[in-house]
Amino acid sequence: MTQLKPILTHLDAIPSTPGKFKPDKSSPYSLYRLRFHPTLFPRFTLWSFLFICFIVLFFFFSPPTNSAAGNNRRSLKNTVSPPAALGPNWERRVRASARPRSKTGFTVLVTGAAGFVGSHVSLALKRRGDGVLGLDNFNHYYDVGLKKARMGLLERSGIYIVDGDINDAVLLKKLFDAVAFTHVMHMAAQAGVRYAMQNPGSYVHSNIAGFVSLLEACKMANPQPSIVWASSSSVYGLNSKVPFSEKDRTDQPASLYAATKKAGEEIAHTYNHIHGLSITGLRFFTVYGPWGRPDMAYFFFTKDILRGKEIKIFETSDHGSVARDFTYIDDVVKGCLAALDTAKKSTGSGGKKKGAAQLRIYNLGNTKPVPVGRLVSILEKLLKVKAKKKVLQMPRNGDVPFTHANITLAQKELGYKPTTDLEIGLKKFVKWYVNYYGSKKKSAW
Repeated sequence: MTQLKPILTHLDAIPSTPGKFKPDKSSPYSLYRLRFHPTLFPRFTLWSFLFICFIVLFFFFSPPTNSAAGNNRRSLKNTVSPPAALGPNWERRVRASARPRSKTGFTVLVTGAAGFVGSHVSLALKRRGDGVLGLDNFNHYYDVGLKKARMGLLERSGIYIVDGDINDAVLLKKLFDAVAFTHVMHMAAQAGVRYAMQNPGSYVHSNIAGFVSLLEACKMANPQPSIVWASSSSVYGLNSKVPFSEKDRTDQPASLYAATKKAGEEIAHTYNHIHGLSITGLRFFTVYGPWGRPDMAYFFFTKDILRGKEIKIFETSDHGSVARDFTYIDDVVKGCLAALDTAKKSTGSGGKKKGAAQLRIYNLGNTKPVPVGRLVSILEKLLKVKAKKKVLQMPRNGDVPFTHANITLAQKELGYKPTTDLEIGLKKFVKWYVNYYGSKKKSAW
């Protein structure tokens, strides 16, 4: 504030009370002299200029306020309390949750633990005796109530979920200081292809910056954990060769979501190469099942069919069928655990690589693409309701016309073998959906 003194000093002659101001002609700082004084004017201009620059820079570099994104969604930033405010009781809960039941059990940090795949993986790990600590920021991309309900399931199984963001480096350091994690199961991400057209920044924040933040914490941990993380079949983008193989090109993303997942694979390669982190990426193919995501077609088709609302079925520009390699959640969970079990130890210490480290990527799909029309027919049969259908040409929103997984590598190296066909899997989903939402108010549907 000392820089403002020259300006304030020269303005002291101006009265603070209302009324006409008559400058003292004898004053060297009369308006006449203020305008033409050979020394005062340059100083006044300089300080005014610097002050205005300061104000402009302040507003330019201040973080923007987050308005709600499309569909009245609230900000996706987390509201976790600063780690410094978390006391010893919090640390006791963290350590108790992460403690395995046997000496051979893993100690696993699961990010996105209140999400669809993250919650199922967490429960499977806990059931077999591993220690599990969850981390989730409970963002508002879709119904937070569903995430809280999943959290309730985990808590009843003895799994504690920390409410926090993977971009919070201080929180991550506190977690890694409290627990020597043997593995990290990184499921946290901004999901969805179409939402990227409304809120692109959320994908960069979560899928790129968040992944880097997590890898930074892992590289500095001692010992470094092995990492298994969720990539996506979306990285295959505009490929026309099917089925998709891990050896196929992935440099033609059709959506920002796909581009951020592809970026994640390149970032994983970098941290593996430089810091010795053992990293396994899993390309999921349209995962579905109980406790699923409301933004997925099978989920909102079920909702709209039961409400008697019209559903939109997309077709390609040449009137071809849109098809997906639907993969049931239990099969995906088996693949995740197999990746965790076969992951080798990281080779770095204090961020420095001491030897070559494992780097892998696998497809986890069902290998049987199903047209979306067939999906709707199965739902009609299970719900005993005829759908009101409207067939439209697929818009240019990042969706691709088909996905089809080649799982030869996962079968060979992970023993991965999907066993649930779409009709059986959807039957389990519909049963869950009716039970879960049947006890809710109709407005929640």
